[in-house]
Amino acid sequence: MDVISLVGIVAALFIVISLSEPLADWLRLPYTVVLAIIGTLIGIGAASLSSPQSVVVDPLIDPLAAAEQLEVAIRANVFLYVLLPTLLFQVSLGLNLRRMAEDWVPILVMAVLAVVVSTFAIGLALLPFTELSLVACLLLGAIVATTDPSAVVSIFRNIAAPQRLTRIVEGESLLNDAAAIALFGFFLTFVMLGVPNPTLQDALVGFPTMILGGLGLGWVLGRACLSVLSLLGRFALAQISLSVALPYVTYLVADQVFGVSGVVAVVMAGMTLNYLGPGRLSPNNWTSLRELWDVLAHWAGALIFLLAALLVPRLLGDVRLYDIFLILVVVVAATSARLFMLYVILPGLAAFKLSPRVDQPYRVAMLWGGLRGAVTLALALAVSENFRVPMDVKRDVGILATGFTLFTLLVQGTTLRRVISFLGLDRLAPLDRALSSQVVAVALQNVREEVAETARNHDLTHDIVRSEAKRFGERLNSAIEKAEAADDIPDRDRITLGLVALAGRERDMILETFREQLLSPRLVEQMLSDADRLIERTRAGGREEYRAAGRLSLAHGRGYWLANLVHNRLRISGPLARLTADRFEILLNQRLVLRDLHSYIETKIRRIHGRRVADLLHELLRRREDETQAALEGLRLQYPGYAEKTERRFLRRISLRLEEREYDILLADGIIGSELHTTLKQGLAAVLREAEQRPPLDLAVQKTELVRQFPLFSDMDEDSRKRLARALRTRYVQPGDVLRRKGDIPRQVCFIATGAVEVETAGQRVRLGRGDMFGQLTILSRQTRRSQITAISHTTLLVLDETRFRRLLKRSQSLRDAVVKSAEKRGLDAANLNL
Repeated sequence: MDVISLVGIVAALFIVISLSEPLADWLRLPYTVVLAIIGTLIGIGAASLSSPQSVVVDPLIDPLAAAEQLEVAIRANVFLYVLLPTLLFQVSLGLNLRRMAEDWVPILVMAVLAVVVSTFAIGLALLPFTELSLVACLLLGAIVATTDPSAVVSIFRNIAAPQRLTRIVEGESLLNDAAAIALFGFFLTFVMLGVPNPTLQDALVGFPTMILGGLGLGWVLGRACLSVLSLLGRFALAQISLSVALPYVTYLVADQVFGVSGVVAVVMAGMTLNYLGPGRLSPNNWTSLRELWDVLAHWAGALIFLLAALLVPRLLGDVRLYDIFLILVVVVAATSARLFMLYVILPGLAAFKLSPRVDQPYRVAMLWGGLRGAVTLALALAVSENFRVPMDVKRDVGILATGFTLFTLLVQGTTLRRVISFLGLDRLAPLDRALSSQVVAVALQNVREEVAETARNHDLTHDIVRSEAKRFGERLNSAIEKAEAADDIPDRDRITLGLVALAGRERDMILETFREQLLSPRLVEQMLSDADRLIERTRAGGREEYRAAGRLSLAHGRGYWLANLVHNRLRISGPLARLTADRFEILLNQRLVLRDLHSYIETKIRRIHGRRVADLLHELLRRREDETQAALEGLRLQYPGYAEKTERRFLRRISLRLEEREYDILLADGIIGSELHTTLKQGLAAVLREAEQRPPLDLAVQKTELVRQFPLFSDMDEDSRKRLARALRTRYVQPGDVLRRKGDIPRQVCFIATGAVEVETAGQRVRLGRGDMFGQLTILSRQTRRSQITAISHTTLLVLDETRFRRLLKRSQSLRDAVVKSAEKRGLDAANLNL
């Protein structure tokens, strides 16, 4: 095929893709269904025109499908090596990994278990009705087990379905592709002639190795790519180009070099870039990269469906009447497997609170929306092209997989919106309908005020203004009457609606912060994840869930706990320093966002929900402000020097961004020219780059600062304090951590730098705070004290072993005085202490 024909083919494909989306909207059909129908029709037309009886050959149709005439062979490798990595990589790049981590159990169960159940259900159902072996039937089951829920996900988003449900469906779609392709490769080896069948040991060892190997390789290549991307910081196009190469290199290396799952490796590489990339790339570069991948994935997804549909005539070329019966068997078996997952497994997960409760209408929509797509056709094509697979297996797999895919697309896909409408999922809830009347009334009142102001400013004709005002007044009066008639929303529901709106505005303000480049993309994604959780839990549980979700966003996660453990046990402080610096930056921005939300309550929520609800929202918001401020103050106490540097950098970045905005406004207003604007921006760029660099959090330096501020060490000279700081070990503990149990024999003394602990002895409780110490009396008295010490706040301890403590005690009079004072306070005779 020459270059001109290739260009014509590509142009024709993209014309079809561009016209399919508006056509799908006009027909009210899923976009992928329209692509599949168009591709099938083109394939049928091309097949008829390329027959020997055809005399006239259309040059725009035949190049798309007639491989005999234009030597264009649409092979399975086109899907597996060119289009599929693009689609998988973009999906994994766009996942909200922090929120998905909370639902990893239902996602894995619904993805992996669903594929296994569907594979065996279809294989065992077919076995009595066909001459294929059990392994061949299971191979077919694996091919048709993967679903393409893009249509139902799109509809879920349009009807404001629960975000958690949509997230689980998206995660399931990504992972079940990987699981189905891995199972396909495993069963294929059993049916291939001349290839030794795997043993049970091969199955138990080889299959997990293929999956785990793909995960490991994807992570390694993703991290390697990130390292190079960091070096290309000033070259946005170079970064984007390298990201385009990543999924293809990963797939080829995994599949051809190491023999592990290329699909799993690509997914893992995309998730690695997704999680770590925002912190390594600038906000503008990361946004450009994501936008490019959205376009590439749109093209890849459309081409997969379109090209796969072109192959339908080839795969169904030898269909018989009995094959239709077998297709119906596959339909029934696949539906039964899906029913088992949705009505047995999913409720079981919900009972153990591992999955959200899915109402009946949503389960029906998920059942009917489980369409099969291009991945199924591509795998069927791979079987039909494999010369080692017996001819009867090739034929039956091609026909049954293609027939089942067409059934889901042409029957389920074309009726999915009707099913959604029948279930009532496209209608507003009663509460939203009642609220909508009030929203319309308030909006029209605001519009009337602005229109009146506009009419006065532009000196419009009086008669026209009066006529239009009369028409508008009639509409406004009608809206007010409806609002008054629907004014039966309980205050509890109004509070929930107001909090949901408040959380949504909080999310918008976080995005505005990102657009102004006041926060890195990595931290913005974490804050957006917290905001999404806030919206989701508030919608489900109202005021109490709003407060709980707000407190959860301030809590230290498992990552912080692990970093703290690594620091305390292994003396590795890098992860803890990075997470602490992130927490500083997030809390500073969170505090500003919460303060600005009060004006939103006054200008928007009060007019819709009334004064009483607005006052309550102000109170809830103030509580969150206080909790955020308390967390920030705790960090300031723990890291006094770093807190000052962070706040200075925060103010510097804001001032520089405002200066940059002023230059843009002056350019837009025509005050300055483009040459001067470019010069000013270039002069500002170097200062901005310097301000973007976050000050490093050196825990050793912070420890020295804490020692300097400690009252017990005030009589020491600077050199002695530095030596002491090197000897001390910093330990960070969280509220509730038990620091010492009854009967434990201490071998170290702990000085409380920040925070507080509680000492319980014989039923009596004593609280120790900043400047106090514990462990010294047991060491000096040589008696085992039956006390339990528990942290009651986020606490920083400076730990000194017994030998160094005794040396310090001999040199420091203030420390000896403090030991004597603590002994007297607890009723001990200081003469019995070995001072």
